[in-house]
Amino acid sequence: MEINMRFSNDMDDEYEKLFRRLNPPRVVIDNEACKNATVIRVDSANKHGKLLEVVQVLTDLNLIITKAYISSDGGWFMDVFNVTDQDGKKVIDEAILDIITKSLGTESCFTSSIRSFGVKQSVDHTAIELTGSDRPGLLSEVSAVLTHLKCNVLNAEVWTHNMRAAAVMQVTDEETGSAIIDPEKLSRIKELLCNVLKGSNKSRGAKTVVSHGVTHIERRLHQMMFADRDYERASNDELNEKQRPNVSVVNWHEKDYSVITIRSKDRAKLLFDTVCTLTDMEYVVFHANIDAEGPEAHQEYYIKHVDGSPVKSEAERQRIIQCLEAAIERRVSEVSGTMVHSNLRLLLSFTH
Repeated sequence: MEINMRFSNDMDDEYEKLFRRLNPPRVVIDNEACKNATVIRVDSANKHGKLLEVVQVLTDLNLIITKAYISSDGGWFMDVFNVTDQDGKKVIDEAILDIITKSLGTESCFTSSIRSFGVKQSVDHTAIELTGSDRPGLLSEVSAVLTHLKCNVLNAEVWTHNMRAAAVMQVTDEETGSAIIDPEKLSRIKELLCNVLKGSNKSRGAKTVVSHGVTHIERRLHQMMFADRDYERASNDELNEKQRPNVSVVNWHEKDYSVITIRSKDRAKLLFDTVCTLTDMEYVVFHANIDAEGPEAHQEYYIKHVDGSPVKSEAERQRIIQCLEAAIERRVSEVSGTMVHSNLRLLLSFTH
């Protein structure tokens, strides 16, 4: 069975490569069409996750997407993005423009940028993924455990939301300076960190995963918190409704789409966060309009599930709303900080 599945996956990959060679993507970058932004047009054969792939490339280059029009009906993907640099100016850096062209254009036929862009494959560190209950002092306890086990933390990113915490950490063995390969040590790391993450909250679980694979850290954090159901609100949640993003989901029966409308305060990486969540929930975006030129961002998505159906029930509608609210709230504020133990460098995202 495993051999058959591997053969099937290999065949799918080869078919995808052939199809993309026959229908190569086209990228046009225009600095004349718009007064205040660089216009990027992307045309290519469509596949599930293509929109996220494009948005991820632009986001990883620290570009601000101020407007976007997306259309992927009929098996062809046609997107237009208005982007600026961090200073709100047109993108004129030739190196950045070259990366965009190569990452989204013809050369992307031979790579899978959604899995590799923005990260470098490395065997010189071990990745540790943590999920559990958030509480004061949690990061200090995690750092103390790693220090005790003679692990150096090279880098870490931690998100907290709705009393849950998720982290992706890159560590090395203090003695060798490379990835941790001792099975007993890896098992001990998982055991002790899992105990720390459980804390006194016995009603919610904790999870520790150790790997040497490649991952896009921010997308992985979204996936981890989604799997941990951080979108489920406690009954005593007193967050003012006005502080939450305004998310609505209605069915457009004439066209057999579900229409998602999101209004929220604009911020960096907002589009990535919402598209990432829709993709991981296995919804396909057929059309979308994005406007983030002012302090408020407006996003409108016309979607169906990958099985071709619009939203079928009130429970499904509420779940989409809760998951999108959570995706936006996880990154409400970001603070850079440095912990003393193990030279731990953290990007913290707190939601109160």
